[in-house]
Amino acid sequence: MRRGKFVYKFDTKVQHLKYKVLRTVAKHAWEGDLAESILDIPKEIIPGKVPTMRCCVYKERAILAERIKLATGGNRKNPNVIEALDIACDDCPSGGYVITDNCRGCIAHRCEDACPKGAITHDEHHHAHIDKERCVNCGKCAEACPYSAILNRRRPCQNACKIGAITMNEDGTVKIDDSKCISCGACVYRCPFGALSDKSFILDAIKLLKEEKHVYAIVAPAIASQFAYAKLGQVVTGIKQLGFYEVVEAALGADMVAYAEAKELAEKGFLTSSCCPAFVSYVHKQFPMLSENVSHNMSPMATIAKFIKGMDNEAKTIFIGPCTAKKGEAQLPGVREYVDCVMTFEELQAMLDSRDIELTELEETDLNNASGFGRSFARCGGLAEAAVEALKEQGIDFEVKPVSCSGIEECRLALLKASKGRAEGNFIEGMACIGGCINGAGCLTHGERNKNKIDAHSRLAKDKTIVESLHGAETGLEAAK
Repeated sequence: MRRGKFVYKFDTKVQHLKYKVLRTVAKHAWEGDLAESILDIPKEIIPGKVPTMRCCVYKERAILAERIKLATGGNRKNPNVIEALDIACDDCPSGGYVITDNCRGCIAHRCEDACPKGAITHDEHHHAHIDKERCVNCGKCAEACPYSAILNRRRPCQNACKIGAITMNEDGTVKIDDSKCISCGACVYRCPFGALSDKSFILDAIKLLKEEKHVYAIVAPAIASQFAYAKLGQVVTGIKQLGFYEVVEAALGADMVAYAEAKELAEKGFLTSSCCPAFVSYVHKQFPMLSENVSHNMSPMATIAKFIKGMDNEAKTIFIGPCTAKKGEAQLPGVREYVDCVMTFEELQAMLDSRDIELTELEETDLNNASGFGRSFARCGGLAEAAVEALKEQGIDFEVKPVSCSGIEECRLALLKASKGRAEGNFIEGMACIGGCINGAGCLTHGERNKNKIDAHSRLAKDKTIVESLHGAETGLEAAK
């Protein structure tokens, strides 16, 4: 997508479409005419009569109308931040594993031998067939076939959801099981039609910025891996130009959490992390027997927000990060009194453009509230490294045996072993997104390079220890006031 002479990079065109809706809604909200303009926004985004994505512009605009509802808060009665757009769902083919025409009728019958349930048989021509009543969709037949003749026809959203929260309505459209959903947003990022999306609270953020004088932006450390077209210092300046009173690193809250969580681990002997809200939700929903083992410390977001409000009684806080599940966390008792609003990096990009803020033309503003250990929370393994460091700095003699889990599947395996008393370590660091927060659903970009950027950002931290970061926290924020 081009704007001026600069190129803003998104991973997919679905993200770009979502961005255009958010940017347009935000623009009208800033101008104060959203109520009068909201019905015209679909035509504003898709003018003319030539469709660009669907069968006709009328369906495209109808889908946009539903996206606008999500951009303005969605169904406020539904606590789940992920919602399905029936009209946008393309009714993708499904049915699990199927035999394609690539089957050569070989005599090896490796697929049949690999099936643990005896679901595969062969006809008189040696062509394979799958008994759907016996099939458990394990995929071993597909792995064994030398011709790649067996394909999994599960929908992209179902493949993305590792906890089985995605099912289908009778008409074939997507359905979310809210009792299972952990709001990780994996389905949001993977759906090629954008039929699943997180609802936005961008209007809440704009209202706060218009009405309040002391609105603090709490930025997740993953921000260092985003906005590749600009420098981080320019992004910080852009955030302040939106009207934020101060920009604070959530990584400072991570330093605070690491310091306290390390002590808790040493006292209890076994612990699971509490930083990823999707992981915490997963523990409570799928492994309730381990709920007491979840760290009693609040997340870095909530911890630093509480700290800010303790320092400034006029403060309002808006968290900006890569995570859709944070929107749900901000609604929880014990958190909502500290965190007033949550935005994703996608929403931040839309908000900046709604105000015509060109990041590349701005001066840089320094952002240096935290240690490198706090910043490393953005990637898998960073929390465990910080816990080891925090124990060392406090002089606590305790050996951390971390199990760093990248993605829900690794989390499930670690938790399953722990629930049966066979935990491989004494500290489970759970990250619902593969690679950690750097690949959250609300990121502009995803990929291995994001990890390298976070590691570089961590090395640039002024404070080289967690203790240094904590000692400087109160002084720094007081000076900012």
